[in-house]
Amino acid sequence: MITVEKIGGTSMSKFDDVLANIMLRDPKQVYGRVYIVSAYAGVTNELLENKKSGAPGIYAKFASGDDYHGALEALLGKLKATNAGFAAIGLDVKAADDFLDRRMRELRAYLDSMRHVLASGYLRRDNVLLAAREMLAAIGEAHSAFNSVAILKARGVKAQLLDLSGFDDDEALTIDQRIHKSFQGVDVAGQVVVVTGYTKGIEGIMREFDRGYSEVTFSKVAVELRPAEAIIHKEFHLSSADPEIVGAKNTVLVGMTNYDVADQLADVGMEAIHPKAAKPMELAAIPLRLKNTFEPDHPGTLITKEYVGTKARIEVIAGSPKVTAIEIHDPSMVGTVGFDARVMEVFARHGVSYILKATNANSITQVVWDKSVTPSFIEELENAYETVTVVPSAMVCAIGTNIAFPGVLARATQALAEQRINVNAVSQSLRQTSIQFVIGREDYKRAVAALNEALCLHPPAVG
Repeated sequence: MITVEKIGGTSMSKFDDVLANIMLRDPKQVYGRVYIVSAYAGVTNELLENKKSGAPGIYAKFASGDDYHGALEALLGKLKATNAGFAAIGLDVKAADDFLDRRMRELRAYLDSMRHVLASGYLRRDNVLLAAREMLAAIGEAHSAFNSVAILKARGVKAQLLDLSGFDDDEALTIDQRIHKSFQGVDVAGQVVVVTGYTKGIEGIMREFDRGYSEVTFSKVAVELRPAEAIIHKEFHLSSADPEIVGAKNTVLVGMTNYDVADQLADVGMEAIHPKAAKPMELAAIPLRLKNTFEPDHPGTLITKEYVGTKARIEVIAGSPKVTAIEIHDPSMVGTVGFDARVMEVFARHGVSYILKATNANSITQVVWDKSVTPSFIEELENAYETVTVVPSAMVCAIGTNIAFPGVLARATQALAEQRINVNAVSQSLRQTSIQFVIGREDYKRAVAALNEALCLHPPAVG
């Protein structure tokens, strides 16, 4: 049986646990496993930007014309320190350092050439910057993958590195073509194959998927190999609510769910898997299991295409305090065919996608990510419609495969009311996989805790 497994950055930084809990846990099932590895924790943040805070990394220095050599040298020192930390579990530190030196030397040469190209003005600036972003991103996964194979070999395990970063070739391949070509002739069943989470392609994996690229590589490898199961190893379980908000003891493991729920979670920023990675796996009917690296005996949560809970329940409370509600009020809306289509044309021109939409006779409320709200976007709306109201907000959602039972909406609103949390807008589709509440930003954490308590820890009796 072949499995395709992705290992997250936090887990990779504790590689001794990865060896004990995943790769070497069962001596009878060491081979036939393909691992797509992320960069070590924090490395991609330093190369590009902090994924959560947005704090700039080396890419920003390059893009703004600042000195990036010093930042690259400082990062190289940190990566070599990481190598030294793995000496005790079998890493040949000199070989690993030599690999880093070579890659960083090549990267600096490429970036220096790109800086000259930018100065010439002959090529579009955004295309050059995208290429630089791709090359920076590739370093982290190449480093962790190289180390993983070296450590496995030092322990007598037959292992092969599949470096999809294409750093040393100029083949004009798409991402799919590179993955397909790279696996030709590879003995997947008889060894461990470690694959870089970054894949080079002419379309640009960063351009297409940005920071979700390692999960996209994972998905495409799974579709290529059609394993019995695909697995993502993270440092936490998929639970009923964020344990950092409600406390780990106040969560319920999801256990079973479907790709529809995974889409709902991704839409509000709680990615079980990147939505563009999930869709090909769903269409290929590949089961996806989410496991906690540090609890190897626990089966985790299985996501399939067809699963629907036999009992109605709320599976996850999720959301974000980093959204903005935009309300367009215009008396001319009443009975006007195509009014909302014209609104969406403005959204499309500014590259804005909404997360929630609620309407009445003369108003449309749409919730978007804070980062989408630009002065030019709001100005165009204000010039076109009578009243445009922009409110920094939070959104909290009750999500599940089977939530179509009487009283769930009443139970949810009652739980919020008991905490004196006002609902500014609400949305639920006929499919009934998610109920979305727009609330004040200051109420977000209390709302998550209240809904988790009322709907997940003490679910309403059904039937």
